[in-house]
Amino acid sequence: MPIIEQLSHTDLERLALDRVVPALLTHGFYFVDGLLGEVAGGAVLDEVKQMHGSGALHDGRLAGSAPGVHRRSIRGDKTAWVSGSERGCEAIGFLLNLIDRLISVCAGRLGNKVIRERSQAMVACYPGNGAGYVKHVDNPNSDGRRLTCIYYLNKNWNVKEHGGVLRIFPEGKGYVADIKPLFDRLLVFWSDRRNPHEVQPSFSTRYAITVWYFDSEERAEAKRRFKTVTAPAHSRTAAPPDCEKTLPPGV
Repeated sequence: MPIIEQLSHTDLERLALDRVVPALLTHGFYFVDGLLGEVAGGAVLDEVKQMHGSGALHDGRLAGSAPGVHRRSIRGDKTAWVSGSERGCEAIGFLLNLIDRLISVCAGRLGNKVIRERSQAMVACYPGNGAGYVKHVDNPNSDGRRLTCIYYLNKNWNVKEHGGVLRIFPEGKGYVADIKPLFDRLLVFWSDRRNPHEVQPSFSTRYAITVWYFDSEERAEAKRRFKTVTAPAHSRTAAPPDCEKTLPPGV
């Protein structure tokens, strides 16, 4: 995968159209390294560490689970939801703006679905005690999530020592894809049943920021449906909070 030190508008368009879109349509996922560079990526990491150290992260939510199943047997992360406009989240806001620009270029080339909005950002920490997240689908019940974007923040990460791989099980493929959660890496994949995935146990503190981009029609229908229907028990990942950002116009 390419290493991008600084992304101009032209670089961003080329990345989106030449690499991200073809990979999503062919394989269902794509990752790029060096998205922000050392300085800007380090600023995002500093903000996330500050949030963690201040106690702003709390146990990750589940949409539902079977009776008697302990939450930590499914997911062991701690999370917080941010818009990027909060004080102390300026670098996170810069990151989100860049991802928005990237996805806005991709959006019109990914089939006939309209992608205009995204969730807030979920800042997540696996505390390094063997915590992980069992195999699941982000959007198994048509809640509107179309694309999952995860930005990793882990310097000097050694998979053999630290674990924490995100393993994707692409639907209908005879292989799995193991994604190392390396610093300044952005991963993009379909949120629906095409990409079941898991976070393998982490034995060092593991940070990531996730945003979900919505299929507008499916999201609107989900909002109508969820007003009266409780999410099914087999859903393992809660839908993001109902606070969304409209994307800039695509190229």
